[in-house]
Amino acid sequence: MQPIRVELDRGTRDFYVRTLTVLNAAEMPYLVGGAYAMGTLAGIERHTKDIDVFIRELDLDQVLGTLQDAGYRTEVTYPHWLAKAWISERFADVIYRSGNGVAVVDDQWFEHAVEAELLGIPVRLCPAEEVIWSKAYVQERERFDGADIAHLIRLSGPSLDWTRLVGRFGDDWRVLLAHLVNFGFVYPGERDIIPPWVIRKLASRLLVEAELPPPRQRVCRGTLLSREQYLIDIASWGYEDGRLPPHGTMTPEQVTHWTAAISHH
Repeated sequence: MQPIRVELDRGTRDFYVRTLTVLNAAEMPYLVGGAYAMGTLAGIERHTKDIDVFIRELDLDQVLGTLQDAGYRTEVTYPHWLAKAWISERFADVIYRSGNGVAVVDDQWFEHAVEAELLGIPVRLCPAEEVIWSKAYVQERERFDGADIAHLIRLSGPSLDWTRLVGRFGDDWRVLLAHLVNFGFVYPGERDIIPPWVIRKLASRLLVEAELPPPRQRVCRGTLLSREQYLIDIASWGYEDGRLPPHGTMTPEQVTHWTAAISHH
């Protein structure tokens, strides 16, 4: 079990310890992600005033109930992916899907979790493959997680389950390929970390697709990468929103709620 080095103010440390202790005592199924997963999986130390707890959506009511019983104030902030639990001004993000509705926390996250120790408490971290999968879509004007992915591949690439990682992206393989191409640019001397078969597999798909006529649908999937920068495509240029059925998993109400929150960031 790998200990995670953490330097925090006393109040934040106490909040983290309390939160992890409450969840462990109740035997809640959860994983730690965010900055503390990145510290172990990518060698990047960042400290924030919140902690990211990943759960399956089916466990949401039980997890929030456990925290409420322990004195936390809770809310389901964005029903399609995120809840929060507060003590005073400090909070935990309780996450069960990515903001674009794609990366669902399922059993595989738990089957491949990484054993670690945070603040003296045993925890399990989100697997590197799922961290890459969920971060790959974060391509906002004010936040782009491409550097996190490059750092994850640099440190964890030799031990990644590349077959599982490619499978996670499914029809969104172009998103993964773009990050892998970028990795070879960022680290030209370490591009052999990525197995050649992965590049061949994804590049061959690109070549095959180049010979085929494009689909007739006018759909913009940029909204899966940025909830703001492609809204003009939907509102003014007549494109279907890639987040909505039949293309995506979000409902119109969820998209409206998620879009309305942009002004608060």
